[in-house]
Amino acid sequence: MPFVSIGGVTLHHRYIEATGISRPIIFINSLGTDFRIWDDVVARLEGEMPMLVYDKRGHGLSDIGNGVHSIDDHVDDLLGLIDHFGFDKVVLFGLSVGGLIAQRLYTRHPKCVEVLILSDTAHKIGTAESWNTRIATVERDGIEAIADGVLQVWFTPDFHARRAAELAGCRNMLIRQALPGYIGTCAAVRDADLTDAARRIAAPTLCIVGDQDGSTPPDLVRSLADLIPGARFEVIRNAGHIPCIEQPEALVTLIRDFVASLPGGRSAHG
Repeated sequence: MPFVSIGGVTLHHRYIEATGISRPIIFINSLGTDFRIWDDVVARLEGEMPMLVYDKRGHGLSDIGNGVHSIDDHVDDLLGLIDHFGFDKVVLFGLSVGGLIAQRLYTRHPKCVEVLILSDTAHKIGTAESWNTRIATVERDGIEAIADGVLQVWFTPDFHARRAAELAGCRNMLIRQALPGYIGTCAAVRDADLTDAARRIAAPTLCIVGDQDGSTPPDLVRSLADLIPGARFEVIRNAGHIPCIEQPEALVTLIRDFVASLPGGRSAHG
């Protein structure tokens, strides 16, 4: 299991090498998950492009360091990973809070971001009231108290009906996250408003959303795409908030097509 210390924070990660493609893609997780959510995507793309997955500070097997106080704490960790691997330019794929991290990293270091892929995220997610209510509930009763409600927006009714074992596994992943990392990241999302920054994004950007996402609905993600000059907007059918688990094939198709459409890009098969 590969670990690296970034600024005194031990981060759990996995780097998948590839030849012939210059753009490494870094996948940035949603709240309450670890990097195993990308397994089906990585399996389909392996060998086509270099990929890095990692557990955010306070999630999975990564340390929490001195805590999570803002989105910038997560950005600092990611910048440290980029430096550790010696990447020049990267493709950032951010899911939910990972999309906020990707946008904020671009704001701070635009020259190292070649492409942004923002999935089921926005320039501002939720309200102070909604996040404060969640934080208070989790502080009092633990993540398990909100788990069933979270799973309702993570996945479609069809997923709940037909994929019971996977649903149970995802529930286990969620409720076993460390409370300080989960609560700190909730507060970081609450305090993040990247509306003005989104208008200044100049990198090629693809915004993706599941058609049944109950956390960041399609209209919200479309509003992010409308803010970013020239951004492309795509909806994945039969998916909730985490398409990489529910519809990995559709997601991989969008990644391949978008990368191939870029200057100097090429499809995964040619």
